[in-house]
Amino acid sequence: MFLLLVIFVFLGFCLLFSFPYTTKTTPPSIDGPPSYPIIGCLISFCQNRRRLLDWYTDLLTVSPSQTIVVRRLGARRTVVTANPANVEHMLKSNFVNFPKGKPFTEILGDLLGCGIFNVDGELWSSQRKLASHEFSTKSLREFVVKTLQEEVEGRLIPLLEEAVDGERILDLQDVLRRFAFDIVCKVSLGTDPNCLDLSLPVPPLVKAFDAASEISAMRGMAPVYAVWKTKKALNIGLEKKLKEAIELVHGSVLEIVRNKKKVLENNSQEGSDLLSRLLLAGHKEEVVRDMVISFIMAGRDTTSAAMTWLFWLLSKHQNTEEMILKEVTSLLNNGEKEIDFEVLKDMNFLKASLCESMRLYPPVAWDSKHAANDDVLPDGTFVGKGDRLTYFPYGMGRMEELWGKDKLEFRPDRWFEEPVDLENTGGQLKQVSPYKFPVFQAGPRVCLGKEMAFIQMKYVVASVLRRFKIRPVCLDQPVFVPLLTAHMAGGCNVKIERRDSNCD
Repeated sequence: MFLLLVIFVFLGFCLLFSFPYTTKTTPPSIDGPPSYPIIGCLISFCQNRRRLLDWYTDLLTVSPSQTIVVRRLGARRTVVTANPANVEHMLKSNFVNFPKGKPFTEILGDLLGCGIFNVDGELWSSQRKLASHEFSTKSLREFVVKTLQEEVEGRLIPLLEEAVDGERILDLQDVLRRFAFDIVCKVSLGTDPNCLDLSLPVPPLVKAFDAASEISAMRGMAPVYAVWKTKKALNIGLEKKLKEAIELVHGSVLEIVRNKKKVLENNSQEGSDLLSRLLLAGHKEEVVRDMVISFIMAGRDTTSAAMTWLFWLLSKHQNTEEMILKEVTSLLNNGEKEIDFEVLKDMNFLKASLCESMRLYPPVAWDSKHAANDDVLPDGTFVGKGDRLTYFPYGMGRMEELWGKDKLEFRPDRWFEEPVDLENTGGQLKQVSPYKFPVFQAGPRVCLGKEMAFIQMKYVVASVLRRFKIRPVCLDQPVFVPLLTAHMAGGCNVKIERRDSNCD
C-alpha cells in the first residue's frame, strides 16, 4: 500500500507538467508516447495496458523509422522496433551486444532455470550445440512423424468424430493445446500424459505449466517491476501461486528425468526421445530438467496457437481452405498415399497459409534483448548500456512499409513468387527475410524446432481438413492475448462437420 501511495503521489506531481520529456540521446525522428519527468510514459502505459499490442503498433506506424522509445517509472528505457534493419542488427550483426540479459532472466528464471531459452554466453552456446545436433538427426525427425501419426489417427481424429456424432461443440484451442502437450511430452520426455482423453481430469503438470507461464508473463507486462519483486520477496499473491506451480513443474519433470536415467542404466540403447539423448550425453539431472522444460514451453503453446488462428481464418476464407484441400488431396493421390515427411515437404500452399496466419497472429508477439554496451541502431536510434531492445513481430505484420496496403488481409498468395489460384496451388515460395518475418527469431538464436513445428502443423491441418469442416460458433473477431505465447481469449468454440468423402 505504501508503494502504491508513493506511485500515486508521483503521478499527481507529474501531471503538473505539460511538456513531454526528451533527452539528447533520442533523435528527433524517433517517436514514442508522451513522457514526463520521473514517471516517463507511465500514464499512457496504464491507459493502454489492455491494448499494448495495438498501442505500440499505432505508435510504430506513425514513426518515420518504425522505432519508438518508451520510458516509464520502475522499468528500463525500452526501444521498440518494427524495422527489419534494426532486427537484423540485434539478432545477427551485433548479436554479442544483445544478450537476453539479467532483466529477462529474472522474469523467467524461476521457471526456466538454466534452460537454453533463459541463458546467455557459454552456457547457452554449449546447450545450443548439443540441441542443434539432436534436432538435426534423421532419427528424431522420423520419430516425430511416427508420433504425429499415432496421436492424430489414434486420438485426435476419433475425438473429432465423436464430436460430430454427438453434435457437440468443442473448444478447438483447448483440444489443440492438449494435442500439442501430448506430442511435446512424447518427443521431449518419452512420456504420454494422454491429455486428449477429455474424460480424464487435466493432469496437474499441465495446470502447473499453464499457471507458471501466465504469471511469469504478467511479470514482464507489469507497469512497475518493483511490485512483483516485492510480492516475491514476501511470498504473497500471484508470486506465491507461481512458486507453488514451479515447484510442481520442476519436481514432476525431475522425477521423470530420474526414472528415465534408471531405465537407461539398465538398457543403454539410445532412446528416440530428446530426454534419453540428453542423458546419454552425460549432462547433470538439473541441466537436463531445465532444457526439457524449455523445449516443452516452446513446443506446446506456439504450434497450437498458430493452428487455432489458421483454422479460424480458414473459416472466414473458405476459398483458401479449398485450395489447401486441393493441394493435400493431390499430394496424397486421392487418399492412396499416407502423409509422410516427403509429402509434408511439398505442401507449399499450406505452409504459406501458416506463415500468413502467423504474420497476423504470431505465437510470440514480441521478444526483448538487453544492450551489453552503448550502441546505435541502423536507423540512428541510440541504445544505452542496459537498455531493453524489443523487436515486435505483431506490429511488423501490420506495417504497410513491409506488407503493402493490404497488410491486414489474409492472403497466403503473397508468399509465392508467382500468383496462385484454385487451379494452380503449386509454385515457388518466396525467400522472405527472417528479419522481416521474425516469428522464429533469426540469426544465431533462430528457433531450432522451426522445421519440426512446420511438420507438426502441416500434418495436423492436412489430416483434419481432408476429413472435417471446422466452423466457429461465434462470428465475432476473437481477442488476441499476448502472454509468453499468445492465445485466443475465451477459447475457440467450433462445430465439427464431416467433409464430403469425395474430397479424400
